[in-house]
Formats: sequence, structure tokens, C-alpha cells
Amino acid sequence: QVQLVESGGGLVQPGESLTLSCAVSGLTFSNYNIRWYRQAPGKERELVASRGTTPTTYLADFVEGRFAISRDNVKKMAYLQMNTLKRDDTAVYYCNAWNLRADYWGQGTQVTVSS
Repeated sequence: QVQLVESGGGLVQPGESLTLSCAVSGLTFSNYNIRWYRQAPGKERELVASRGTTPTTYLADFVEGRFAISRDNVKKMAYLQMNTLKRDDTAVYYCNAWNLRADYWGQGTQVTVSS
């Protein structure tokens, strides 16, 4: 059974940092690309960052310079380091593991940026 479990969300003030984690089990982690998405209330889900099976990364323009994505194939973990958080970063953040044969999602973790 494949599971993706996000953690690390919470309530922070603008300018603070959070690191989200995604624990993956039930699949060969190194064979999957990892993406982080987010969905704010009333908005569509949007891609935040991706890290492929090769050391290639993508960061959306709206997080470039503030967020970083990483993965640990031994621990089967993915991370999203979020710095200088803004109120607009408030959303549920989802971890996604995908390749040409399969696509798996976590349940999401809430990030709220508010003073």
C-alpha cells in the first residue's frame, strides 16, 4: 500500500520559516518524481516545486528565492523548505509522487501565515 504523509505545517507569522516533510512508503521512491502543490481557499491547486529522479528541480516564480525542494532517496523523504513566508503562501500543501506509470498523493498539510 502506497502512502505519502505530509507533516510540518502550522501557523507562522509573515517572514518566518517552515519545513514540510513528506514520508513515502510502499513504492520504489527513487523511481518517482516528487512535486509539491498547494491549494488556497477558493483557488485551484497549483504547482509549487518539483524534484525529478535526476537532480533537476523546478520552483514556481512566486516562491523562487524563498523555497527549496529536496529529497532523500535512502530515507524515502521529500522536503519543502519555506523561508520568508508571506500571507499569500497560506494554503494546504500536498506532496505528489509520480512517474509515467503511477501518480500518488498525500492528504495535505495546512500552512497558515498570519500575524
